[in-house]
Amino acid sequence: MRSAAPRALPLLLLVLSYARLGGSTGLVPEHGRRKYAAPLSQNTLGAFEARLLNLFGLQHRPSPSSTAVVPRYMLDLFAAYSVNAQPKRAAAKRALGRDSEKSASRANTIRSFHHDESTEDLSSHGEKTIQRFLFNLSSIPQHEFVTSAELRIYREQVMAASNSSSNSSTGFHRINIHEVMKPGLPFKEPITRLLDTRLVKHSLSKWESFDVSPAVLRWTTEGHTNHGFVVEVVHPLSADGDYKKHVRVSRSLHDSEDSWPQMRPLLVTFSHDGKGHVLHTRQKRQTRATKPKKKHKAHCKRHALYVDFSDVGWNDWIVAPPGYHAFYCQGECPFPLGDHLNTTNHAIVQTLVNSVNSNIPKACCVPTDLSPVSLLYLDEYERVILKNYHDMVVEGCGCR
Repeated sequence: MRSAAPRALPLLLLVLSYARLGGSTGLVPEHGRRKYAAPLSQNTLGAFEARLLNLFGLQHRPSPSSTAVVPRYMLDLFAAYSVNAQPKRAAAKRALGRDSEKSASRANTIRSFHHDESTEDLSSHGEKTIQRFLFNLSSIPQHEFVTSAELRIYREQVMAASNSSSNSSTGFHRINIHEVMKPGLPFKEPITRLLDTRLVKHSLSKWESFDVSPAVLRWTTEGHTNHGFVVEVVHPLSADGDYKKHVRVSRSLHDSEDSWPQMRPLLVTFSHDGKGHVLHTRQKRQTRATKPKKKHKAHCKRHALYVDFSDVGWNDWIVAPPGYHAFYCQGECPFPLGDHLNTTNHAIVQTLVNSVNSNIPKACCVPTDLSPVSLLYLDEYERVILKNYHDMVVEGCGCR
């Protein structure tokens, strides 16, 4: 049996909003405010919030600091693959390319990770710059299956000296990504295996994406120890050292402290928790409720309901969207039930029996078709997550 928990989210948000705002404003309709005239206790409010956070897979309410960073790439992924209506979706998909589209077609969750800078191990050997990265992936739930993973590294255009023909900006350098199979020991190099490699041009500034799926799958699915990655940049020799500084693998190699948070290496995992649709699936477009023609105004139908995350004080950790149209079902299921009420045979029989025996309740007006919502948010560790949550929007109502 499918869990009914996600269907309770709009109602819980309504109650939570009402309690936070003292019942004076917010999402609760006028008739609903009379129903919840007494303020909720802090214990009740805490229980509601805990239930909501559990739906999101969170242990605690995120409280991101003012320095928390939302990578531009995650915002682009939301614009491209969110099931929420996005006017610039096609342009965002073209900008991201086919690789991200393939990854999103198998996942309903995307997570981003920055490396632990305290474990950095940077070295330079002749024409090679070598950096070891360690990403803590322990926040990926065990029930989620990682379908793919990419390591993203930003590189800046190299401006060659005008009197140096050997360092022409039309040249190339190579970036190699290795998985650390066994850490190094004193006077002994680590054992690694090559995951991905690319020959890149000096004259471009862009993000490079490398496939590190085999390593992440070994760590998350097969239970192998995560010893991190080694990024090896092979560059031409340069007297002024500019060629060693154009790939942003370490804060210590760059003077611009302001740009580092957005330019630092980023590990992105694509996974699926076995619930709902993948991010790449085209979903029904959410629309506002419209009044049906030639139907009794009190009959079962869909009504407008907009959930605003700022009303419940969650806009500090939910990045996008600011809210969504949840809708709700309300109305009578009269005898006899008409075809326009989207009934079942059982509902017809139940309503028929109710007409002669009032001890049997009438059929109820309930959601009969639901669709998902995509949320981009920061978790308890300030890691940015894009996830599809199923059964969040009422698409159709009926008497059941």
